Amino acid sequence: METILIKYFSDKIDKLTYIEDKSDWIDLRAAEEVSLKKGEFALIPLGVAMELPRGYEAHVVPRSSTFKNFGIIQTNHMGVIDETYCGDNDQWFMPALAVRDTTIHVNDRICQFRIMKHQPVLTFKETDLLHHPDRGGHGSTGKA
Repeated sequence: METILIKYFSDKIDKLTYIEDKSDWIDLRAAEEVSLKKGEFALIPLGVAMELPRGYEAHVVPRSSTFKNFGIIQTNHMGVIDETYCGDNDQWFMPALAVRDTTIHVNDRICQFRIMKHQPVLTFKETDLLHHPDRGGHGSTGKA
């Protein structure tokens, strides 16, 4: 089991919890109320900073209900936070673009994260043939 040091920037958000048999993803909450008009962008503070274990990074993505409930999309589609982003003021944020007028309230669950090991060191070797059958090109999965 890994231990992650966490600093909270707000006492208005629920503490993070991990339920092993429920999901690998951990919900993150808005630490401030944010009102956006359609087309506006904001960095929504998540109220936490963490010291991730060496060799790990966090992947931050919207919850499946975020767009439906709040009308926002995460502008970088997936945030990657590496273990060096761990200073006392390195608060996590969600970059969001509103597609309709909306208000995100303090403690609303708007995104989620999981930690992953860094990609191993890779080398690339050029070849003319990969010796596997073609699948049919881009977008072909599931076609008869």
